[in-house]
Amino acid sequence: MFDTVLVANRGEIAVRIIRTLRRLGITSVAVFSDADRGARHVLEADDALYLGATPASESYLNIERVVDACARSGANAVHPGYGFLSENPNFADACVASGVVFIGPAPAAIRLMGDKIQAKIHVAASGVPVVPGRVEAGMTNDDLVRAASDIGFPVLVKPSAGGGGKGMQLVEREADLVEALARARREATSAFGDDTLFVERFVERPRHVEVQVVADQHGAVVHLGERECSLQRRHQKVIEESPSPLIDDATRERLGAAAVAAARSVDYTGVGTVEFIVASAHPEAFFFMEMNTRLQVEHPVTEMVTGLDLVEQQLRAAAGEHLGEEVMTARIRGHSIEARLYAENPSRGFLPTSGRVLEVLEPAGDGIRVDSALLDGLEVATDYDPMLAKVVTWGEDRAAALARLRQALEDTVIFGIVTNVNFLRRLVDNSDVVAGNLDTGLIEREVAALVSSEPSTEALALFAMSWLSRLTPLGPIIDPWSALRGWRNGGRSHPLTLRVASENAVNEVKVSGSLDSATVAIDGGLVLATRLAQRDHEEYLTLDSETHRARFRIDGATTWVSVGGETWPLVEEDVASRVRDAAAFSNDVRSPMPGTVVNVRATSGHDVRAGEALVVVSAMKMEHVLVAPRDGTVDILVREGDSVVVDEVVARLVPPDTTAPLRP
Repeated sequence: MFDTVLVANRGEIAVRIIRTLRRLGITSVAVFSDADRGARHVLEADDALYLGATPASESYLNIERVVDACARSGANAVHPGYGFLSENPNFADACVASGVVFIGPAPAAIRLMGDKIQAKIHVAASGVPVVPGRVEAGMTNDDLVRAASDIGFPVLVKPSAGGGGKGMQLVEREADLVEALARARREATSAFGDDTLFVERFVERPRHVEVQVVADQHGAVVHLGERECSLQRRHQKVIEESPSPLIDDATRERLGAAAVAAARSVDYTGVGTVEFIVASAHPEAFFFMEMNTRLQVEHPVTEMVTGLDLVEQQLRAAAGEHLGEEVMTARIRGHSIEARLYAENPSRGFLPTSGRVLEVLEPAGDGIRVDSALLDGLEVATDYDPMLAKVVTWGEDRAAALARLRQALEDTVIFGIVTNVNFLRRLVDNSDVVAGNLDTGLIEREVAALVSSEPSTEALALFAMSWLSRLTPLGPIIDPWSALRGWRNGGRSHPLTLRVASENAVNEVKVSGSLDSATVAIDGGLVLATRLAQRDHEEYLTLDSETHRARFRIDGATTWVSVGGETWPLVEEDVASRVRDAAAFSNDVRSPMPGTVVNVRATSGHDVRAGEALVVVSAMKMEHVLVAPRDGTVDILVREGDSVVVDEVVARLVPPDTTAPLRP
């Protein structure tokens, strides 16, 4: 076994790998960029080395610097995690050339399976069923247009060089194909450095089912069952589980056999995943999509149902050991479900978010696991993937695992940045999800019900209580004239009326009484706010109610409230109204998220029409097209490659009937 392993990654996966290295007594070495100097994986590793500047191309994706870090640290093996260099055969080659063991398959297997076109051709020759499509190398846009026409719409346009849904485009009409191809090529180039595309038929109401395989260097290959990954948004997985509620034992064996055949066909070693698309109505009909030659984000659910540590199995395979008896005889026991926690705002189209984490509370208990990179005070930027953590649960059956996940999400609190926790909680309560009636389009169909920008009544009551706490003395007042405003004899406050706003809702909140017993009226209704249970510092309260434990933090003009698993940033109405009024009357086009300008579609001084694309901003590997709010003459204020912050003005319009813009 290895003495020292360098983890060539960051975030929650680096933390997770370090955990196994520590358990096995192996020295762990982290690497970091400027943005990650105080990151959790850096703090938890035995040693940490600086790679370079924040852009991934100058740090985590720089092969020469990572290999040099291996040499400086004395590492005799490198674990690539997932993303970044994990499926880059050139990196695997560089490791081999430098005498460092790459913890993964041979470069030839990575190279073949990394080319989605050649992979489909290769596994089809081994008898593995593939999705109908055209998978030739080097197809031009004209070739792709003809292929899509031959296949018939809807089609999926997919990058040959990558996975994870990055660059993938669902095209339902021929008229949208050319724009989709351009977008796919840009995203593929950004994510993988290769804009080669292919096209295949889109399977109606598809389910995404993948099989975990493990192989040693001595010819043994086994599968560890399947994972259901059908709950996706923009082709990115959101919730995964094992086993699939769709697959019966007979189909499971056929799927497993196909996955093992695909792995054997490339002399695979280590841990890998073979992904299939399955028709909801005909689960016995499955088609190979791709093979991921690395550890998967969702690997914890397989670990929870088999009791195996897949990182340990990667290490043992890379060290030349035979698969152990515990792997060869592994069986699925119970059920496990995982939810991915992202820095994104569901109520604003799931746009990436950023900021400083004020406080994080993660769930714990029997059958609960959290893989996380979160820390109090962590600065979340848009330079890397938006995933912050994964909440994983296990139960004797699916219902028990789902109930435990529901409670775990209610116990998850993150103050300071907007996340998708509220969205996840609603998703696991969705009736189709509870019933196991899943497909990759479910979230898009149900998104209106799953996304809400209106806080609960209890959250608004707690917001009001936070203001009451600032007006009510908590200890003896020696000089009442020096007390905070609003103080009244007997420790009671003068009734306080607030108008508070979230994304779309404005509520009038009136609170009276004391912190021991307060009456809160929200839009005329009455809520009894409960006693003060704990006060840790000036801007933090914990309140107990009959149904939920509620918490809040105050950060500047914003109060962060968490009640019953829902976390809200709320502001006073006068602050929110100024922002909304400015947006309603302004001719400024602002970036809704921090990111990088990747494409400028319009030219300063030219006339544009309402809805016309002006600027494309990319953040966390996702593009957002900013359009003209009305007709006018445009002034573009940014260039390709510029970094922008949230709400930065990137373009300005002059309406056709005036020489000056309307008031901002």
